[in-house]
Amino acid sequence: MKFSQMEYQRPDVDGMIEQYKQITERFPNCKNAKEQMKCILEHESIMKAYQTMSTLAYIHNSINTADKFYAQEKAFYNEKSPVIQEYEQAFLQVVYDSRFKKELEKELGTLFFENIKVALRSFSPEIIPLLQQENELTTEYQKLLASAKIEFDGKELNLSTITTYLQDLDRTVRKEAWKKCAAFFEEHAQKLDEIYDQLVKNRDEQARKLGYANYVQLGYDRLGRNCYRASDVKVFREQIIRDLVPVTVTIRKMQAQRIGVDEIKLHDTGVSFTDGNPKPNGETQELVSAAQKMYDEMSPKTSEFFTFMRENELFDLESKQNKAGGGYCTELPDYQSPFIFSNFNGTSGDVDVLTHEAGHAFAAYQARNMEIRENASTTMETAEVHSMTMELLARPWAELFFGNDAEKFRVFQLESALNFIPYGCLVDEFQHEVYENPKLTPQERKKLWLKLEKKYRPWLDFDNLPFFKDGGGFQKQHHIYCYPFYYIDYCLAQTVALEFWSKSNRDWKKAFDEYFAFVSAAGTKSFVQLIKDSGLNSPFEDGCVKELSTEVVQWMEQHRIK
Repeated sequence: MKFSQMEYQRPDVDGMIEQYKQITERFPNCKNAKEQMKCILEHESIMKAYQTMSTLAYIHNSINTADKFYAQEKAFYNEKSPVIQEYEQAFLQVVYDSRFKKELEKELGTLFFENIKVALRSFSPEIIPLLQQENELTTEYQKLLASAKIEFDGKELNLSTITTYLQDLDRTVRKEAWKKCAAFFEEHAQKLDEIYDQLVKNRDEQARKLGYANYVQLGYDRLGRNCYRASDVKVFREQIIRDLVPVTVTIRKMQAQRIGVDEIKLHDTGVSFTDGNPKPNGETQELVSAAQKMYDEMSPKTSEFFTFMRENELFDLESKQNKAGGGYCTELPDYQSPFIFSNFNGTSGDVDVLTHEAGHAFAAYQARNMEIRENASTTMETAEVHSMTMELLARPWAELFFGNDAEKFRVFQLESALNFIPYGCLVDEFQHEVYENPKLTPQERKKLWLKLEKKYRPWLDFDNLPFFKDGGGFQKQHHIYCYPFYYIDYCLAQTVALEFWSKSNRDWKKAFDEYFAFVSAAGTKSFVQLIKDSGLNSPFEDGCVKELSTEVVQWMEQHRIK
């Protein structure tokens, strides 16, 4: 079904609750595992219907945050979702306690029950008001950033469309564009401080009411992390500081030489070549058509998937006023349809959407017929492997999007991949420190951010740029406000994706087949198990990062562009 034909109807929450009460009461009295499976499938049906409508509302609200109807619907879900979670959790508790668990495990897998255990300890009806407040605060943050109206070059821009000027070849233009961005954030600095301070205190209170020492482990549990801990992530970050940060310092020096500056200032970070960054050829529909050609040639499976997306209008790609920032892929379960949301701005990021978000969508499409949501859904770092690997597997088709700039794009892409990982680790360590020390003041958090900037990005000079020089940079990172502890998933996934890239250099077809097997497992295996089964090195193992970064640097040396 086309997206435009998907009719929105607010769910009957009272009816849902009644259904949950019935299956929760019925489940323990079932005579065998087969009867209990029927109850589990009823639970799946209830939640799929609810998620389909809540996602429809979310998409429409993202497309136009000023639309009052969908703003009200978003507020409805912010309030009701934690309430429904109480009844869903009550049902999952009786499932976890099933006397037929061994038989159910044969049908559902042991990981299904491990994931329920993690979910159960991260919720209690006692914290529903806090969850509702958290939802309101993240919505307020998103709406505030979406409201940006920046006057520049005779145009009214938002935080997405000004990106083009942040990459302008004229250094003066870039600096002025950064100043305009900084002015927006400075204007709203107090409100941004207040929102984040309330979020940190809210999440800390949730954790303590649930019996956690602080929000860190609760944050991990909320993300369903079932095979590694904060201590493992710390080992990964230490590898990055030791083995990758020095490499990125060298890459930034090479960038400075290429663009003719003595050292990289904040307003230089977005420009990698003297003649400008690689830009895609063509407007939105031409890029989508190029992507169709690529996926047609890549494999029958990717061809079928992308054709489905186009025929059913499952994209909203172009930036416009009052549209939420960023990009994402989500799913509409009852329609078995992924949906891709983005803000095209004429940069190479537009092509990244058609590979990265399409990687998420491809995985969702492959899992669309799985009856059990919990087995179809992966943890976040696994999902990001799906997307980031697709970006790198698409490299042979760069000419379709960039023409003569294709090789430049391939260099730019790998440099960007390595440069990103330390920043992602900076975001992650910042959040660990913040939630381990929830009484930090807004000013102390900004000092912490600046300290970590020096640790992970020692090459960066803020050039006295307001807001950023004072440590406010974290406030423009959506994930810090809305998706705590998610960001490290990108770093872990980028590392794994680079391993697939390494394999593809030797045998692209074999690498794609192994990637497809990784994707097809969906949520039936943990991240660590998937890595092991794919014959890859774990990011948590010492030496993994050094080996990969060495290979990437060697490739870049062989493909150096002046």
